[in-house]
Amino acid sequence: MHDQLPSEPEPLGGGLKQRHLTMLGLGGVIGAGLFVGSGAGIAVAGPGIVVSYLIAGTLAMCVMRMLGEMSAAMPASGSFSVHAERALGRWAGFSVGWLYWFLLVVVLAVEATGAAQIANGWAPSVPQWAWVLVFMLVFTGANLAAVKNFGEFEFWFAALKVFAIVAFLILGTLAVFGLLPAASDSSGDPVGLTNLTGQGGFLPHGWQGVISGVLAVVFAFGGLEVVTIAAAESDDPVRAVSRAVRSAVFRILFFYVGSMLVIVTVLPWTAQKAGISPYVTVLDAIGVPSAGQIMNIVVFVALLSALNANLYGSSRMVFSLAERGEAPRALLKVSGGGVPRRAVLASVAFGFVSVLLNLEWPESVFLYMLNSVGAVLLFVWALIAASQLRLRRLVEREAPERLVLRMWWFPWLTWATLAAMAAVIGLMLTDDTARPQLLWSTGATALVVAVAGVRELRARRA
Repeated sequence: MHDQLPSEPEPLGGGLKQRHLTMLGLGGVIGAGLFVGSGAGIAVAGPGIVVSYLIAGTLAMCVMRMLGEMSAAMPASGSFSVHAERALGRWAGFSVGWLYWFLLVVVLAVEATGAAQIANGWAPSVPQWAWVLVFMLVFTGANLAAVKNFGEFEFWFAALKVFAIVAFLILGTLAVFGLLPAASDSSGDPVGLTNLTGQGGFLPHGWQGVISGVLAVVFAFGGLEVVTIAAAESDDPVRAVSRAVRSAVFRILFFYVGSMLVIVTVLPWTAQKAGISPYVTVLDAIGVPSAGQIMNIVVFVALLSALNANLYGSSRMVFSLAERGEAPRALLKVSGGGVPRRAVLASVAFGFVSVLLNLEWPESVFLYMLNSVGAVLLFVWALIAASQLRLRRLVEREAPERLVLRMWWFPWLTWATLAAMAAVIGLMLTDDTARPQLLWSTGATALVVAVAGVRELRARRA
């Protein structure tokens, strides 16, 4: 373990502005998981899904605050992988870096395939694989060019998603107060809050439903971490990451919890249909023309935005691993504009392999891969919390002026966050649908940690 704080500058080119990072913080986490996947959470929790999102969002917010504290004190393109190495040792940096990289390149395949399915619906004459190829080539090109191109792509993608959610919140609120046609009862009166307590009450499946809802939605908050990776390539990393984290966490909680509240207030929770976005169901009820197509466009943009962010995040993570001797040194080559092109190509190459597996064997080979990263996000978050416990003391001792962003109620809230993650993992063991994901992910994590341990033993003997 290192006992001194780093002072060397990042070799990657700058170019990301404050507006890029703020929008990346907002947009990185607003994806298809919210627009489409939230229906599964509503099915198991009813109106209690609002509480589920509040719990999951608070957990994500605490992790983001810890990550923000460490990234403001020590900006690095490897973000939490660098922090874990400094706090817990090389094995931790190696493990969390490779696990996160694997998570991003596997999820990238889901996003590329999902976007291709939507595009194929619009233009059936173009096969799905051709759309995947187009998307992968476009975003590889964007990531190989200057980093500000990536920032601009993400800025406008995120802006559209944020605009869509704000418009949805406004329309939904007008409907609740009877100013739009959807939410009125048979007498024509505004429906108000009756849907929150009808159809079995606010918690139709009790607290067990809320807990199942947490398991269904907690992984939708993955993606926040990319902001701290990107901050290292901004003109003023310390100020940029502090502001991006502060603005992102509360707004995201507002968007997620707010839109769930609108969905279960405007319509009875039983009105949601499997396989149809809850947002589409509500917009249809309000009378928004072509609601399905509008949401299709928003989901399409959300998928491409996530694909772009994941390709960026994975390339910077593997570059950082190479910098520390934990990945092939050949990946260290940086273009004149400061872009790690070989790291981008290595990440997109594995992404292509994942896409091919998803198109060819979605129910077998790819399903196993997807399951093996299903719970990895929780392990990554746990290592972030453990790193922050150690690093906070180190920074306070050596360079307290670097603590421009502080974790609330340290160390008690950090320990409480770790306990909450342990509880989620324990609950996943008891849940029939979540258990396979947890077991596969635990296996993948154990394998990576074992490789890290062997490498460390060899290094000590050398």
